Amino acid sequence: MRFLSEINSPADLRQLRVEDLQEVADEVRQFIIDTCSRVGGHTGASLGAVELAVAMHYVFDTPDDRLVWDVGHQAYAHKILTGRRDELHTIKQYDGLSGFLRRDESEYDTFGAGHASTSLSAALGMAVARDKKGEDFHVCALIGDSSLAGGMAMEAINQAGHLKSRLIVLLNDNEMSIAPAVGGLARYLNRIKGAQSYQHLKEEIGDTLESVPGFGHSLRRAAKSFKDAIAAAVLPGALVNELGFKYIGYVDGHNVPMLVKALEEAKKVEDSPVIVHALTTKGKGFPNPEKNYYAYHATGPFDPKTGLPYKSSKVAPPTYTEVFGKTMCELMETDQAIVALTAAMPDGTGIDHVLNKFPERAFDVGIAEQHAITFCAGMACEGLKPVAAIYSTFLQRAFDQVIHDVCLQDLNVTLAMDRAGIVGADGPTHHGLLDIAYLRGYPNIVLCAPKDEAELRDMMLTCIEHAGAAAIRYPRGNGFGADISEKPKKLEIGKGEILRDGDGEIAILAYGSMVYPAVQAAEYLSKDGIEATVVNARFVKPLDTELILNLAHDNRVIITVEEAYLAGGFGSAVMELLEEKGLLDKVKVIRMGVPDRIITHGDAKLLLAKYGLDADGIYQKAKETAESLEERRVSKNRLKVVK
Repeated sequence: MRFLSEINSPADLRQLRVEDLQEVADEVRQFIIDTCSRVGGHTGASLGAVELAVAMHYVFDTPDDRLVWDVGHQAYAHKILTGRRDELHTIKQYDGLSGFLRRDESEYDTFGAGHASTSLSAALGMAVARDKKGEDFHVCALIGDSSLAGGMAMEAINQAGHLKSRLIVLLNDNEMSIAPAVGGLARYLNRIKGAQSYQHLKEEIGDTLESVPGFGHSLRRAAKSFKDAIAAAVLPGALVNELGFKYIGYVDGHNVPMLVKALEEAKKVEDSPVIVHALTTKGKGFPNPEKNYYAYHATGPFDPKTGLPYKSSKVAPPTYTEVFGKTMCELMETDQAIVALTAAMPDGTGIDHVLNKFPERAFDVGIAEQHAITFCAGMACEGLKPVAAIYSTFLQRAFDQVIHDVCLQDLNVTLAMDRAGIVGADGPTHHGLLDIAYLRGYPNIVLCAPKDEAELRDMMLTCIEHAGAAAIRYPRGNGFGADISEKPKKLEIGKGEILRDGDGEIAILAYGSMVYPAVQAAEYLSKDGIEATVVNARFVKPLDTELILNLAHDNRVIITVEEAYLAGGFGSAVMELLEEKGLLDKVKVIRMGVPDRIITHGDAKLLLAKYGLDADGIYQKAKETAESLEERRVSKNRLKVVK
């Protein structure tokens, strides 16, 4: 590496000549490929934004000037250039670098980012604060074309144009999010690209008029109103003119000198926000030329020569996501009213199967979760049975719509919440730990979680056929190898199942992904002579009241286990029921779940073990409880003997 090994901060980068920057970008790109081929990561998005990162850190005096990144998938080059090059091999690993932006990781990460469409609002806030405080620095927000379509980004654009704040927006236009971009805004950006021949012609005419000796400046000024009138008719000017933004572009997003020139021009604009429109290619330089958008967005380790993932000799059960997608197709075969929907995550949610088989009954609405849920509500009003497949963490963005537009109106909308629980490497912004708490408090919704992939199929049918709102949470990753050859069957809503009878001392009441670890823990306990009852709760709303009350009468301790935050979760629901029935003084309740703290990134199994949410952790808690019960029993017997 001729340059990169000497760049330990953006200040080092700014010592170079503009002519050297393209080589720097090439070295950064190769470093990302070499590193991600060993440890995996968000490879495709970061490769596409290499030149953007180099140009921004060259033009702007970071960290005094503020760079605000959207999402964070594309920020690996930014991390490399800001002193984290030698740590990149730890990306997304426990105690390693975050895969996203974190303010506590670097002063160059000016705003934490994990969900899309946030950068413009944050950057505008920084710009307004700068102006209010009488300070002088540049604020540049980088956002992708798909993130730009998010409602939050459009709201920020609306206000930025109104305020006329000095703000630079670098639009990374690769026509992609994780999947190809969809929607009217994507078409609009394509119209801008198509209109560039006119833009260049206008500039050439202006330059020609300017060159007329003695009269050039006057002629150009006189022609301005005429040219602007043509521009209004020819150019797609909604963002450029009507919303108060100046427009620079488009520029080649892989040509660093061109990007530097465009950003330098943007810095000169004082009286309005500016959009610099850069065209890039997602995954540029990735060794596998086949454009498999889903595969190279986030990769595991791969062969750096071919770009192909290393093959595993293990034959793993299908993932919950895959089972969901194929079951959707199966159910849609027999019920024409079922429609499917996702928000820019067709592969990540399994909806890609449905889009391929039923393109007229499946929708990818882009990064627009709020719209997605109300869109479903509208379809449900007309008798359809919409199923929205959205990650648990992203459904948080549509909380109000779930409540007001679905639950309040008692509409038949099914929420399929993939990635519920601890997701691992993507960390705090992507863990699905809140859905039980944020959905449980509202009437008119059924909440359930399957113990395995076969029960997921049953719950899908149950929820779709339920007349009102319903939500299913299920984890990331592979199932348990359950038999999924049988047709899905409807479950009785609000009914759990006893998987193992105990001796009346301890009952383990497990929810969703924690059921099988609870069963395994009970087997460990049995070897110690402790026979615990194990229950698959299935539903947190409504709870199986009869079953839980019987457990409270028949056992001395109930241990609830959930892969979610304890506050407001499944265990809380059980305790509320027992308190309502006056049983909390008769049975001890121990809640196991995720504690009240931010959960970092790292291997999911490691994190689950850290918080006792695996078979060993449940076993240890139950054994300690059983030993405590025995000690109290012995102590009581001694007291009786003394008396």
